[in-house]
Amino acid sequence: MKTSFAIAVLLGIATAAPAIDLETRQITDNDVEQGSCAGKKAAFVFARGSTEPGNMGELLGPQVCSGLKNKYNGQVACQEVGGAYTAGLADNVSEKGTTDAAIREATKMLTDAMSKCPDAAIVAGGYSQGSAVMLNAIESMTAEQKARIAGVVLFGYTKNKQENGEIPGFPVDKLKVFCRPDDGVCGGALVVTAGHLGYSSDGSIGQAVDFLSEKVASFNGTGVASPAVSDA
Repeated sequence: MKTSFAIAVLLGIATAAPAIDLETRQITDNDVEQGSCAGKKAAFVFARGSTEPGNMGELLGPQVCSGLKNKYNGQVACQEVGGAYTAGLADNVSEKGTTDAAIREATKMLTDAMSKCPDAAIVAGGYSQGSAVMLNAIESMTAEQKARIAGVVLFGYTKNKQENGEIPGFPVDKLKVFCRPDDGVCGGALVVTAGHLGYSSDGSIGQAVDFLSEKVASFNGTGVASPAVSDA
């Protein structure tokens, strides 16, 4: 009963989401997998929220990607988590907040970015179920792999309360969590209130871009910040 209710709440909010002109949004991005990251300043890997289209989604992924590309004059490769990550609603109620297949897919995208973009700072993000995908993928990585990740942003973090706003084993200064007071998901249950859909219009995108840009600018490839490096 509890699981059925949670899915019903998720579905009700999902179908009430505001309509977006998808023709004006790039909802699929595979720069890393298509080999378009040579010489790039950064590689951004993002996991979309439940039911969102493409592999990037429409509410947050495209905007953060565009913001980073604008900051670095296009020198950013964007790679979204697709394939085995289907972003199904029912997957939210699993113990990990998503599927093992989704976690493996995100891990592959992150490790591919590390190997195919050796000179780039790796940054990542996730929204709603995508935040759980990133949590599990990053938590399972080695210390060396975690050090290659310059920064992470999570919106509507479904495991926010359970993990105390952190990713276990990942530096807190390299993570920024966006959890609105009116987003019920952030309280530890799958109670998706209207606030869960507010991150695309409340300034969070700009803050996320600024945060990740700062991490890219100070990253030296070892996981240690170098404040003297400019983002120009």
